Amino acid sequence: MTTKNAIKVLIADDHAIVREGLKQILADTRDIVVSGHAENGSEAIRLSREGPCDVLLLDISMPDRSGIEVLKQVRKESPKIAILMLSMHREDQYAIRSLKAGAAGYLNKQSAPAELVTAIRQVAAGRKYISAALAQELANQINDNHETPLHETLSDREYQTLTMIASGKTVSDIAAELVLSVKTISMYRSRLLQKMKLRHNAELTHYAIKNHLVD
Repeated sequence: MTTKNAIKVLIADDHAIVREGLKQILADTRDIVVSGHAENGSEAIRLSREGPCDVLLLDISMPDRSGIEVLKQVRKESPKIAILMLSMHREDQYAIRSLKAGAAGYLNKQSAPAELVTAIRQVAAGRKYISAALAQELANQINDNHETPLHETLSDREYQTLTMIASGKTVSDIAAELVLSVKTISMYRSRLLQKMKLRHNAELTHYAIKNHLVD
């Protein structure tokens, strides 16, 4: 297959080591070429506009904008690009949110070496890609008759704030990591506590651990 006909992949991850690792996995694949890389969400959006790009490998935790926000923006501007979300989080934490937002697939970075090439080929062909673990999780949700968990009522930013607080980060830590004001993060915290009928961070953390939202 010529480079012209190969699947063109844009890698968006803020860690240089991860980007290089993904490139190495794809280096010996004749039908896939890396057309560029981005270090943050804004750069990923810009490069997806400029092309050429068939598949965007997008880290869900970007320094300037959340991966979900980038996903929605790219889907709006470049709907032909298949977006494969990458994350260190377990599938049941962010995968379903990503798929609902328009992702073509979701891949845990730990399983990337074994599944990345297959996943890229599948989403480039217009199909969805989910791991066996996520397929089981979706099946369990379909079979369960219980009410929607409270954390699924949260917005993407509220959910992200929840998991970061439950991981031990302060409001100031989160604001610095997401490049947002402390006031904004405090607002997300207040909203999620209200929606989930929780009183403080200790109850929030207990809920997150009980529902396996943090490792």
